[in-house]
Amino acid sequence: MPLFAYRSTTLEGAVAEGLIEAIDRRAAIEKLKNSGVIPLEVKAPAPVRLRARWRLRPAAGDLTAFTAELSTLLAAGLPLDRSLNILAEIEEHRGMRETVRSLLRAIREGASFSEALQRHPEMFSRLYVNMVRAGEAGGVLDVILEKLNEYLESAKELRDHVVSALIYPAILVVTGGVSIVLLLTFVLPRFSAIFSEIGTALPVSTKILMAISGALQSYGWFFLAILVATALLVRQYLATEKGRLGWDALMLRLAGDVVRKLETARFCRTLGTLLAGGVPLLQALGNARDVIGNRVVAGKIDAVTRGAKEGRGIADPLARTGSFPQLALSMIAVGEESGQLESMLIRIAVTYEKGLRQAVKRLMAVLEPLLILFMGLIIGFVVISMLLAIFSISDIPI
Repeated sequence: MPLFAYRSTTLEGAVAEGLIEAIDRRAAIEKLKNSGVIPLEVKAPAPVRLRARWRLRPAAGDLTAFTAELSTLLAAGLPLDRSLNILAEIEEHRGMRETVRSLLRAIREGASFSEALQRHPEMFSRLYVNMVRAGEAGGVLDVILEKLNEYLESAKELRDHVVSALIYPAILVVTGGVSIVLLLTFVLPRFSAIFSEIGTALPVSTKILMAISGALQSYGWFFLAILVATALLVRQYLATEKGRLGWDALMLRLAGDVVRKLETARFCRTLGTLLAGGVPLLQALGNARDVIGNRVVAGKIDAVTRGAKEGRGIADPLARTGSFPQLALSMIAVGEESGQLESMLIRIAVTYEKGLRQAVKRLMAVLEPLLILFMGLIIGFVVISMLLAIFSISDIPI
């Protein structure tokens, strides 16, 4: 039977950590509850690694863990200040611990929880603050935090999937590029010295390689400086509104299917979570607009907000933007007609997150062989050019 590491607290605030044996995580949680404690965190024991407190900044996982643990404590009936005090004591990351203590001080000074969160915009987004404000107003803060935790976990899972899919192509490009540079700057110069001493006529492809190798040796630092300067200029341009719009428009043309699935999933999950938490529609649309990464798509949400103000709902204005898939638009229209817009938006998000994973998988299935072929052609050209030169010296017929 597997072991699970747990962290729990009693109603008096005494925190305990240990291991518990159970069939699965859910059974471990039930065992802890039956023993009279409140489970804060239950997970499989992690391998030995650097402790979290040595990280300089809190990670996204710290916010997710904070939200889940606070929701558990509040659902168990503990007051907010006492719950934050417990979390401040058990938090391993120093930066996150100081943030929790700052929230606790603000609440004890008379501020609301949402007002305390607003003082840390680097950690808590507008969406997070508005959800908490709606939970405070409705007296269901523990329920809202549970929905926020589901949202954060879904967003993290989607982000991790995309990042993990890009790791292999990135490694392939870096290793292939380094191999080519080493061939041109360290291997070829040794052969060029031999060829120059012999004085025999070299094939055209070998001459081209020798010219490239010589240019890299003589002007390598100059080319590197130009490359770095170009990268900085491009980065500075993309930081401007015009540059970002141009880049996002290019991404829509090159990978429109993936971008639309991604932004549809983000928009629908955010809007559905906010509406389910009691946030007004117009405010929820503003928050949902902020989480859209593509500026071209985000800019069209303003027309949706105007349509909602005029009482036309969101399905028709969204359809007029031309940026969302027809299936999502049809499901939103059905959700408005049936009065179940919040649950329908979450359902759309789940559907398109699954579709996005499949689209990324298909894209990587095409991209990886193309990268391998490209790197293979370049390295093959270098090797064949050197072999041709060697064969021409020894007069071996090809």
